[in-house]
Amino acid sequence: MPTKKPAKPLSEEQDRERRLAWFREARYGMFIHWGPVSLKGTEIGWSRGAPIPIEEYDNLYKQFNPVQFDADQWVKVAKDAGMKYMVFTTKHHDGFCMFDTKQTEYNIMRSPFGRDVVKELSEACRRQGIAFGTYYSVCDWHHPDFPFGSPGGTTKKPHPNLDRYEQYLRKQVEELVRNYGPLSTLWFDVAQGFDAKRGKGVVDFVRSLQPDILINNRCADPGDYDTPEQRVGTFRFDRPWETCMTICNQWAWKPGDPMKSLGQCLRTLVLCAGGDGNLLFNVGPMPNGQIEPRQVERLREMGQWLAKYGESIYGTRGGPFKPTKRLASTRKANTVYVHILGWEGDAVVLPPIPKKIVSHSVLTGGTATVQQDERGITIRVAPADRQEIDTIVRLELDGPALDLRPVSLPSDIKATASNVYRQMHDDYGPEMAFDGDPHTRWATDGGTKQAWIAIDLGKPVTLEGVRIDEEFAGRVEKFELQYREGTEWKTIVSGEKLGHFSRKFPPVTAQHLRLNILQANEGPTIAEIQWITKGAKP
Repeated sequence: MPTKKPAKPLSEEQDRERRLAWFREARYGMFIHWGPVSLKGTEIGWSRGAPIPIEEYDNLYKQFNPVQFDADQWVKVAKDAGMKYMVFTTKHHDGFCMFDTKQTEYNIMRSPFGRDVVKELSEACRRQGIAFGTYYSVCDWHHPDFPFGSPGGTTKKPHPNLDRYEQYLRKQVEELVRNYGPLSTLWFDVAQGFDAKRGKGVVDFVRSLQPDILINNRCADPGDYDTPEQRVGTFRFDRPWETCMTICNQWAWKPGDPMKSLGQCLRTLVLCAGGDGNLLFNVGPMPNGQIEPRQVERLREMGQWLAKYGESIYGTRGGPFKPTKRLASTRKANTVYVHILGWEGDAVVLPPIPKKIVSHSVLTGGTATVQQDERGITIRVAPADRQEIDTIVRLELDGPALDLRPVSLPSDIKATASNVYRQMHDDYGPEMAFDGDPHTRWATDGGTKQAWIAIDLGKPVTLEGVRIDEEFAGRVEKFELQYREGTEWKTIVSGEKLGHFSRKFPPVTAQHLRLNILQANEGPTIAEIQWITKGAKP
């Protein structure tokens, strides 16, 4: 919950940390995308104009009557899941307002339902001790003054007036803060057409209404925290972040949408906390007003896990060991929690730390042996005591765990690159493109037009295919995949676009391989490169 402002003046940084205290403590919240589009089961905002015709989409609210909506039930679902806050979509890119706004008649009060769901949710959250925040789309493809329209913000309005639209936006934001606040956060999205000056003006206006509010980074202004989407954020101790991710594939409800397993859900939460970030986990309620039962059950399972092991998530900071796909760590007071998400061999070996381990235990049950010397820390847990999803070993130190400098785990990946973003090898180094983790990436400096990334496999391997996932599709415009023969690089495959690239080729036996980017329109960023061995499918 937002904290009270102290009587004694604080520095700007101290005040920011005070406002962020509840956010860091919470670690886990519920995101909700809902509106008349749930009647169609297509994506909110983005399906306006394609595949749903604009006129049909804009009139869906006339059929929207979710009579089984129960705000207290929704909040109970969040509480049972172990979530500490909720962020609700009050207006998405389609411009439809789920609250009683006086600025437009295109809102929930004009639907057959005729109830202010934002009011009911905000009150239910207060009753049940859940912090309440609102999502508000900066862009509005429905509003005549906003310059861009559907589908996907790709069309232009005939008579736009961005200054007038900004006044509309400000009046609605003021309604949200005054009528439903105090708000824990105002979660902006897609500041299409807004520059930094306009964005800062809006952010400053919001803070004038509620000084303690948190604001994300999607209003053409840095705000208080970053919001990586559909991926776990990179470890950062200097700036808060919050991964927003769907429990299924789509943000809005879709019948039969594949749902993440319990293991996927919990590992995502653990990796977020281990990276010193939060998880804002999205559900899309059905058109009748209920959250889909299978989603409720999955969230309840997460809550049951947190009821047992939440001490290793809530109120912790990430580290001191930076997360990998097999391990994360969290810490508070004199304690480090080592989350072992996957085993290779019979032991986990961690880098040395300048504090002594005075005791240890296995939070998830059983026993462990922990050895510490100048070379590092070795943890062994009997196979019978290892958990399928997360084995948590608690290390008690002889001093504050937060004093420890974050360190990366050793990597056996021998990768090199011509350029690394701001020389931040721990976060964006070349090995990140070969670690099998889609949440990490190799990145180059902004403005980089040519670059290469190479790997030494350690021994000759016969390959016949490759998969490449570009983090930001469209940056790479010309490339070649190569292998080294002696001192010469030979091209296997060349192309003009990467995106999500998959290709088979005649078998090649090589130890050294390279992606050579010949032309890019912005700094290339690669999430994963997977070389396919002979006999495997691309």
